[in-house]
Amino acid sequence: MTLIAHRDLDLSKNDTESICTFPQSAEELFYIGPRFIFPLTSDQIVNILENRFSPTVIVDINDNPIGYANLYDVNQEFLTCWLGNVIVSSTYRGKGISKYLVNVMMKKAVDEYKVKRMKLYCHNTNTRALLFYTKQGFKPCGSRIIENYENQKIVSIEMERELI
Repeated sequence: MTLIAHRDLDLSKNDTESICTFPQSAEELFYIGPRFIFPLTSDQIVNILENRFSPTVIVDINDNPIGYANLYDVNQEFLTCWLGNVIVSSTYRGKGISKYLVNVMMKKAVDEYKVKRMKLYCHNTNTRALLFYTKQGFKPCGSRIIENYENQKIVSIEMERELI
């Protein structure tokens, strides 16, 4: 694995400009966030941050962003939160960065928000991610029908995992 670390998203370092280069297609961007419009822009990332927590970048040895995720809908009553906007640079896919990123986000959820369960949505058309999240211990627990970037109906699978 490449030498990596994580830190908070830093708007002054132009992290968002790097993140905008990660999605390679409208389909990939839809998987990251169904409300995003391809091509991804810094403004889209900044706007979604209004309802997000712990925006985190994974960085390489030169402090360049190579992965990104955030949390949302932290619920103290049910001790849950949602994992969102997970993306890794195409150059670093298949090298363990996603696993590291998800583990960082789970630790932040527990340490910063004291939640016991993490949830996420993964679209049924994203087989690679479904296999990845299953391997990370997430289990399907529900679904909803949404429209993709081509206005086609697809199933978004709700998954969850216990954190402690």
